[in-house]
Amino acid sequence: WLVIDRKVYDVSNFSKQHPGGSRVISHYAGQDATDAFVAFHNDKSLVKKYLKSLLIGELAPDQPSSESNKKKLLLEDFRELRCTIEKMGLLRPNYTFFFLIFLHLLVLDAASWLVVWYFGISLVPFLVGMAFFTIAQIQMGWFQHDLGHCSVFRKPKWNRILQIVVINLLKGLPASWWNHLHNQHHAKPNCFRKDPDLNMHPLLFSLGKTLSMEV
Repeated sequence: WLVIDRKVYDVSNFSKQHPGGSRVISHYAGQDATDAFVAFHNDKSLVKKYLKSLLIGELAPDQPSSESNKKKLLLEDFRELRCTIEKMGLLRPNYTFFFLIFLHLLVLDAASWLVVWYFGISLVPFLVGMAFFTIAQIQMGWFQHDLGHCSVFRKPKWNRILQIVVINLLKGLPASWWNHLHNQHHAKPNCFRKDPDLNMHPLLFSLGKTLSMEV
């Protein structure tokens, strides 16, 4: 069970069919998932159709609607800031910017191979080609990151298709693997045993008294 806007939902069976993976939901079992729900779902009207069948009740008036480890005032400030940012249009994508990003990484990737093909594999052409290729790969990583967040196109479908082109074809990595890990990272950022970015190197990130004791 989890809570969204003080309503309680049983997602035990639905979690297995959840497009974002079952772990993202299971990390919020028994907790308030309102802010994570808002952050992850752009088309809330569509998602709420699925929520209706999962609704089992509401929190009692005396029950808090936020996680116990989060400060209520800080949470309210964050939600107010998010609303202000949305009203200002700062979350709307700039298509010209993303088109130029995609174009320049393709040019750099092609240039890296053309330099080696035309000038051979002597030291200078090799280093120039390697520089082009490295920059292109880094830019691809950030571009597919924005696509994985569905931040480029309004429809998630087009974000997913282009993400597969960039990360699967151009970088040689599976988009499903990246999304599975990165969704968990943003669902529970910096939470040990829930954020995969920490699970990879738990001893290197054991900062603070609470986390150090848990490790």
